[in-house]
Amino acid sequence: MKYLYGLLIPMIVAGMWVGTTMKDRDPLRTPAISEQTQECLGCHENVSPGIVEDWRTSRHSTTSPAQGLQKAMLARRISNENIPANLKSVVVGCYECHSLNPAAHKDSFEHFGYPINVIVSPNDCATCHSVEAEQYAHSKKAHAVGNLEENPVYHTLVETITGVKEFHEGKMTHLKPSESTKNETCFACHGTRVEVKGMRTVETDLGPIEVPNLTNWPNQGVGRINPDGSRGSCTACHPRHSFSIEIARKPYTCSQCHLQPDVPAWDVYKESKHGNIFFSKYAEWNWSTVPWRVGVDFKAPTCATCHNSLLVNSAGEVVAERSHDFGSRLWVRIFGLIYTHPQPKSGATSIIKNKDGLPLPTTFKGEIAHQYLIDAQEQGRRKEGMMKVCRSCHSSSWTGGFFARFDTTLAETDRMIATTTKLMQRAWDNKLADPKNPFDEKIEQMWIANWLFYANSIRYAAAMSGPDYATFKNGWWDLTKNLQDMKEEIDGRMKRK
Repeated sequence: MKYLYGLLIPMIVAGMWVGTTMKDRDPLRTPAISEQTQECLGCHENVSPGIVEDWRTSRHSTTSPAQGLQKAMLARRISNENIPANLKSVVVGCYECHSLNPAAHKDSFEHFGYPINVIVSPNDCATCHSVEAEQYAHSKKAHAVGNLEENPVYHTLVETITGVKEFHEGKMTHLKPSESTKNETCFACHGTRVEVKGMRTVETDLGPIEVPNLTNWPNQGVGRINPDGSRGSCTACHPRHSFSIEIARKPYTCSQCHLQPDVPAWDVYKESKHGNIFFSKYAEWNWSTVPWRVGVDFKAPTCATCHNSLLVNSAGEVVAERSHDFGSRLWVRIFGLIYTHPQPKSGATSIIKNKDGLPLPTTFKGEIAHQYLIDAQEQGRRKEGMMKVCRSCHSSSWTGGFFARFDTTLAETDRMIATTTKLMQRAWDNKLADPKNPFDEKIEQMWIANWLFYANSIRYAAAMSGPDYATFKNGWWDLTKNLQDMKEEIDGRMKRK
């Protein structure tokens, strides 16, 4: 039967592919599509036409790696010069991506005579984009699964918040969350561990097909652990199958995960002057050119502008190098855990241990775990790099004043969290809450809200110029009110003891 399918596919290709798409291709300008990819397209334009049409809109569908390597260095979108000969002169199609490194892929299976991997991993993308894959591999995003699962504090938070609660005989019971719930909450963004558990049968118009049975799938989280052992999902930002740089550069992509209350970057951006300009003028910008010219291709920054894009000025001089380690331009981590602190040296933050033995970058008193975090010299280098990006549009005095005010905000929110934590410690010391699980009681959740929601909102607002998120929208108002409510809750319970 499989042999019959193998005969049918080329017939479909001849009758459908040539008649619908080849007429739109200029053979003098567009590289050839490999025979293998033509076979894939012949079936899948019927089975999954949306995927095929998405790919046809992509740069991959009309460009070969050889053509990419002919571009000037700054204009290249490809970083590996040693492309395998069988891939170099054809477009980047279905087979060219889904057949790579089959020996490493536990999700590789025989599909109509070809070894096919279900998941295209960063290690596969590294065939052409080796520098980007290597940069990403060292990022916090790539380690996002382990940073939750292997840190007992964060793991306890996940288990406590997402587990089902039951009330019986006057007691609240916390059950462990299901894999389904974790996969559609925390691990939807952080990524899942995708494993192969045998094979399963899929019924198709061509008959039954055996495919790998994947656990914790689908998922496109940034730290997804793939069946070949690699970490990450390039499609988290460059969605399959268009792999569009335009989509990755627009802030909507980052807004999938970076939004209030804990990481309110998207919400603050919408309110900022930068966001105001983006929403008003983005249709006039050039989203796909490489390198990206400040003030020419775009008029206000997006997330990608500040965090990873290759930027040049109007004279073509480099303002910032491209990076797929999204923390590499950051000197301070404003996501309070529980205070702000220097960026970690390693993307695998679960290795951090502070003076109190906790897997956190600071103690509850604010002492920094220096050996795991970048030093002052590296902080200064990164800060100057970010200020250079700002100065490509703003004056030195504007930029300097902005960063000075930002530093003040970080210091003041840290002082507020120190006060909140002293109150929390008082509650623990007086047995008003049990510190074994610091996430499951009312007073503890008030403490958490101050550093995970309200202080973070103020910090992000200061970083991105969204004043109301620093004031009333989860900002100073809520931070102050919650602190007072927390004190009154503790005082009241102390009196009743």
